[in-house]
Amino acid sequence: MKKINLICSILFFIVVASSCTKIEGIDQDLSFLNSVNSSNLDKIFDISTDNSGIVKITPTGEGVATYTIGFGHGTGTTATTTVAPGGTVSYAYPEGSYTVTIIATDLAGKSTTTTYPLAITYRAPENVTITIDADMVVSATALYANSFLVYYGDVANEVGTPLAAGAKLAAHTYLPGGPYDLKVVALSGGAAKTEVVKTLYGLPLTFESPTVNYTFGTFGTGQKFDKVANPDASGLNTSATVGKFTRGDEGWSGTYSPLDIPINFAQGKKIHVMVYNPDPLLIGKKVNAELESAVGGKPANGIAVKRATITKSGVWEELVFDFSTFTAAEIPLNTRFNQIVLRYNVTVAGPVVGGAGTILYIDNISFTN
Repeated sequence: MKKINLICSILFFIVVASSCTKIEGIDQDLSFLNSVNSSNLDKIFDISTDNSGIVKITPTGEGVATYTIGFGHGTGTTATTTVAPGGTVSYAYPEGSYTVTIIATDLAGKSTTTTYPLAITYRAPENVTITIDADMVVSATALYANSFLVYYGDVANEVGTPLAAGAKLAAHTYLPGGPYDLKVVALSGGAAKTEVVKTLYGLPLTFESPTVNYTFGTFGTGQKFDKVANPDASGLNTSATVGKFTRGDEGWSGTYSPLDIPINFAQGKKIHVMVYNPDPLLIGKKVNAELESAVGGKPANGIAVKRATITKSGVWEELVFDFSTFTAAEIPLNTRFNQIVLRYNVTVAGPVVGGAGTILYIDNISFTN
């Protein structure tokens, strides 16, 4: 009886073991993979428009296990990548034409290679803005610009100075003269570029250039400053256009000009101004020339002040304001001033020559040693 039970147990385990070698619904027949092929292969290129060159690549298709993307640019391991179905990859391209290769591998391990052309064209920068800080420190901004080239315009055959986006150049020193055309070229990173020119002025001021914005601000009620025709184009001054100074109501009224190019004391310390006084009653009255907005803040405003006396009427004369009398402690040799202020008939009082509304024409503001 024991032998019979042992034989039955052995037979039972044989049956169980044989049944475990085959899982229900799955057998060793993989022939169905022969009919699985990748299909409807395509791609989506999402090309950035900010001149970064970044392209997001999305391969698409059916029956694909993996995609291997060749960017058509670069070398080594950075030139290709693998993504799963539904995945994307981004790559930064320089401007140019490329062939992107996408290898689609199906579940059976079979591969299908497809190539796609890709053209990257950078757009020209827009809204170029030039900023000039004290002492001719130049910076620039623009939409879609990767970098800039700056041409100061004061030398022949000038090679542009590179300027990175968000950076500032070192201070630049112009020789007396001008005006100068400062040119900034905004670079896209490709062939496209945009040029902007800003005409800069310092001393001398002649009021003759049609491209210069001769900015003169005013302070004091009724104070005016205008660019007008020369009231007497003869004698010392035959130029066509001059400045017209109309005194305001307050004794401290005046006009000021922020200069693109600073007055550099290393180049000269005497300010020359042509003046035309139309009123004989104002002979003997004084004109103030004040240098302000010093680079670095020294000397402070109100220190570099000189006066000169009007001696004539009905003819042009030249007034000289000699700042060389200041010591180096008062005004250091290398001081640069970004603004000149003119005030006229400051201390005059009385009903006849009280100052308010009086007129003085000025021209050819320059400086020498």
